[in-house]
Amino acid sequence: MADIIIKTSDYVNVLISASCQSIAIEKRFKKDITVLELKEKLELVTGGSSNTMKLKVFTKDDQLVCGLDDNNALIGSYPIDDGMRIHVEDSFSLRKQLEEDESVEKYKLSEEEYAKREDSLLAYLKRNQLGKFSKEEQERRELQKKEEEEAEAKKLETLSVGSRCEVRVPGQPTRRAAIRFIGTTHFKTGNWVGVQYDEPMGKNDGSVDGKRYFECPPKYGGFVKPLHVTAGDFPEEELNLDDEL
Repeated sequence: MADIIIKTSDYVNVLISASCQSIAIEKRFKKDITVLELKEKLELVTGGSSNTMKLKVFTKDDQLVCGLDDNNALIGSYPIDDGMRIHVEDSFSLRKQLEEDESVEKYKLSEEEYAKREDSLLAYLKRNQLGKFSKEEQERRELQKKEEEEAEAKKLETLSVGSRCEVRVPGQPTRRAAIRFIGTTHFKTGNWVGVQYDEPMGKNDGSVDGKRYFECPPKYGGFVKPLHVTAGDFPEEELNLDDEL
């Protein structure tokens, strides 16, 4: 420990995860607190016990860095950098009790409120142009957006109102339909394709929030991004009721 240089005045912004929760929570800690003091702070975050919890540090790519095994060591003596994740392992009995107790008021910070905070990991990344706010990441996103816009423009050239099509949205079954509308809408930006499905597998009747874009029976209409629509000779499938039991 004598050969390790510790920056006691620094803070570290990390993600806190635990096996009792599905999401990671962003927290900021001083590097001059001990591992035991960190565990005590994490008791209210995870519901674990500082006497039994184990802490492991992971990189942004989920590679194990180290375990925080010495309760008396300062966390600044470990190779923990901003954006890393500290995973908590314990029984989490307190958290379970709080979640089951309906009399305990649950507090949840909205995305809008969180974005306004100046002491969050998000604010730190913005100020220092790190992570998704880095120059490289911004350039990558701009290139990806340009490629998607070019692909969408080419797809729109193949679509026309009245044409038959197949709709292939990731994670959903392939559906056949007729194109009833192509253009911009009031409910979301960009180009959209309004379709009338062959079966009642849609979400509307060609109108959204009282604004009509085309006519079709209820539950037969839908709006899809152009890249998910393929025009072609897709005849309407007839249901053979004689084959059903």
